[in-house]
Amino acid sequence: MTGDLQFSWELSGSGWATCRIADTAAEQKDFISYCTDALADLLFGVTGLYGTSTVQRVSFDLEPAELRWRLQRRGADVYIAVYSFPDMSTSWDAPDREGALSWSSTQPRRVFGHVVVEAAQAVLSLHGEAGYRDKWHRYPFPIAALQDLRRLHQRDDECEQCQGSPDS
Repeated sequence: MTGDLQFSWELSGSGWATCRIADTAAEQKDFISYCTDALADLLFGVTGLYGTSTVQRVSFDLEPAELRWRLQRRGADVYIAVYSFPDMSTSWDAPDREGALSWSSTQPRRVFGHVVVEAAQAVLSLHGEAGYRDKWHRYPFPIAALQDLRRLHQRDDECEQCQGSPDS
């Protein structure tokens, strides 16, 4: 189901996650800080693509840089644009165009939603809720956000591969 899109989210140290997204043309790999509830923010952003809003933004703290994902629904597809800003303390409210476009791809929403659900589920399966909290520190695992995204993805994208429980 995922075609040429790959996505992973791995806890890579105390308070750090390695986020990787790639298609057949390019790859983006970043080290995300625990200063924000990054995985929850991403899950909520992707969940928003199943509502009435056509654009969602998710910001990640790279200490000190900001990485911003702009997700724009275009019919059944999502245009994913990743912008880099040198300093999160000054870029938080800056327009996307002031950042440097570092990666972009257009993917079917069903594929994008699926890879994000799978990656979040893999983190939960590997670490469990307690293990996630021990490694991420500031925030618990976003169970409710994963459940919401999984439900909408199953319903609207008719995904039969995502039938498992988000806490299994």
